[in-house]
Amino acid sequence: MNQQSKKWLVPTLVVIIAVLLIAVVLLMYRGNASETAEGAAATAPAGSDSGSASGTDSGSGAADSDLTSVEARDPSDPVAVGDVNAPVGLVVFSDYQCPFCAKWSDETLPQMMKHVEDGNLRIEWREVNIFGEPSERGARAAYAAGLQDSYLEYHNALFANGEKPSEELLSKDGLIELAGELGLDVSKFTEDFQSPETAAAIAQHQQLGIDLGAYSTPAFLLGGQPIMGAQPASVFEAAFEQALAAKE
Repeated sequence: MNQQSKKWLVPTLVVIIAVLLIAVVLLMYRGNASETAEGAAATAPAGSDSGSASGTDSGSGAADSDLTSVEARDPSDPVAVGDVNAPVGLVVFSDYQCPFCAKWSDETLPQMMKHVEDGNLRIEWREVNIFGEPSERGARAAYAAGLQDSYLEYHNALFANGEKPSEELLSKDGLIELAGELGLDVSKFTEDFQSPETAAAIAQHQQLGIDLGAYSTPAFLLGGQPIMGAQPASVFEAAFEQALAAKE
């Protein structure tokens, strides 16, 4: 081998080795990324599927999950309606800035209220406030209205016409003004709205939702079974009938 050939041999070998090393690193990276993705899919908490944020993509949860213990069944609960001893319970994880929560309240809640009026269903609301401070203000305001036995009326006013409330309505002044329009004792409402006790109750409700994996809204527990998203009313009717039959 002449001197000129030797001169090019070393650089060429270096380039070949470098290419091989890069190829090995890329193969290792892809393998690790695949394993990480598979692991994340296997361990992702219930309700974390981004599809459920649309309110329609996820249906009933696993049939063997019984979460009836989440129902408080507290007769003094200001954000609940229905007989405390009703055979079926519905826990609603909601947010006052969630458009699909408004849609569910407008389209499906009236049908569920028929079962409340029949004494067969109790509904408890737990606001998770995933959209921040305005949501938390709305939750505190609805809770304060509930302390005057007007929770449902106030809740429905916030979600009027199946639309989420405006930023103006979710302001402190807007929420207090709404209380006056609904004929509540505004002085008491304002005091309860701003009280540490109300803030603590709302924080507890929010934490419950987080602990259960209600990372998108709306989410529900009907008869202890999870339902994700603003599913058609027929889904809730079927789940209610199944839960009621199981109690008979």
